[in-house]
Amino acid sequence: MPPSSRDSAADAGWTCREPGTYTSLLPADTRDLSWTRPATLWRARNDVLARWFGDPTDDERARWVGEQLARGADPEFAIPRDDPDSFSFMILGDTGEGDGSQYAVVPGFEKVGAGTRFAIIASDVIYPTGSVNEYPAKFFRPYQGYDAPIYAVPGNHDWYDGLGGFMHVFCGAPPLSPDGRPKALSAAWWRRLFWKEPDVADERLLAAGEALRSAPEQRAVQPGPYWVMDAGPLRIIGIDTGILGGIDADQGAWLRRVSQGPRPKILITGKPLYVDDAHHPGPIAGGGTVDDIVRDPANNYVAAIGGDIHNYQHYPVQVGDRVIEYIVSGGGGAFMHATHTIPRVRVGGVTEKEFRCYPLRGDCLAFYSRLYGRRLRLRRFFELTEDQAAAVISQRLEMPPNRATEAAVTWRARLVASLLGVPPRPHRRSRLRLPVRRIYQRFLSPMSDSNHPPLFKSFLRLDVTPERLRIRCFAATGCREHELDPPIEDEITIHLPQ
Repeated sequence: MPPSSRDSAADAGWTCREPGTYTSLLPADTRDLSWTRPATLWRARNDVLARWFGDPTDDERARWVGEQLARGADPEFAIPRDDPDSFSFMILGDTGEGDGSQYAVVPGFEKVGAGTRFAIIASDVIYPTGSVNEYPAKFFRPYQGYDAPIYAVPGNHDWYDGLGGFMHVFCGAPPLSPDGRPKALSAAWWRRLFWKEPDVADERLLAAGEALRSAPEQRAVQPGPYWVMDAGPLRIIGIDTGILGGIDADQGAWLRRVSQGPRPKILITGKPLYVDDAHHPGPIAGGGTVDDIVRDPANNYVAAIGGDIHNYQHYPVQVGDRVIEYIVSGGGGAFMHATHTIPRVRVGGVTEKEFRCYPLRGDCLAFYSRLYGRRLRLRRFFELTEDQAAAVISQRLEMPPNRATEAAVTWRARLVASLLGVPPRPHRRSRLRLPVRRIYQRFLSPMSDSNHPPLFKSFLRLDVTPERLRIRCFAATGCREHELDPPIEDEITIHLPQ
């Protein structure tokens, strides 16, 4: 197996012998997506409006689904497939920044994905607002060399444009017909007053983009924002979790229906069910949760894979007499959400012994310490080597380091770790308790976007036989050597019940 970041700092990408070729794939006029620009934040305002004035996602999704059914979509939203009993496919999540961090994933993705039957994007195809006019640069161009269909489930950013871009590209749907005006001065009225409306499609721009993935073997049409496909011995079910993470009652009834039966199943979701040492079961309007359906032994789910959080995490949760693999796969191209803020894992019966994440917490802390050292011009204070960061993480979480290190934990290292959000030791009161974990998740991680190695991106390859499912997490660091031989950061083998 190729070396990984658990073996050495070089294998994590800290000492690139040669930069990757991904920079040659970037269009000449590419502008890095900055999450600190006021224009970017203003375009993504629908998230805040949905939280303040109510989330219209369920109503809008019902309209999309109704119009798709009226156009003749399959009532069960099934994607027809004709896959053999043994095949492979790819999953990557949160892809579409359109800059170096997205393109850095492409060479390894194409190499590992050679010969696979299809790929799935799990959440946030396009940043920052899912605009239909950004698909040529952020979807069609990056993946023009992948010679198989690509399906997707939308993320919250895809909904910031009313899902119009997503539905046009993946479902061939025209824009929604206008709806009625809300009651004056109601919450919906205030929301509509500031709501970002969908962009008008530039048909010439879209046609040029679609031509980049126009080969018959690349063609993919899905019936709606949620769907089901029977692929070989597996059933794969994709759900649309909208802006805030729940699903509507009609989609919930559909999910219960298509989940029935003994066929082994994988759930693909825009929001992960386990992430950052917390359980988010996914509410269903009218009662129940998505995870209730996943955990039901009669439905025979073996894995649930979600995007939204931009790193890799793996929680093997014991449910009765079986294990369900809960995975976060959001490292497909967007800025990196911090892993060093994840406390010692104790959720769902999973411990640090079973938990996996990428990047490793120590590498993540070293990355952020260097970035903030440069930005604040306090490099001598903030910057930690990868060994120093690994040592302080090991001490704070009271666990062996992921890589061998002899670095001493100094007072400065402990202070930097506290300032950058590393949790205090379990069962101990920290002298410096800063509320930075949530701030990191919502603000500091997107503000710390980088397009230079090491990038700590990732994607999945799944290999299916009638007897087993193998899931491997591959790294994309931005280094040339890792484009040629992508490191494997995690590997899971699931024995499929017959």
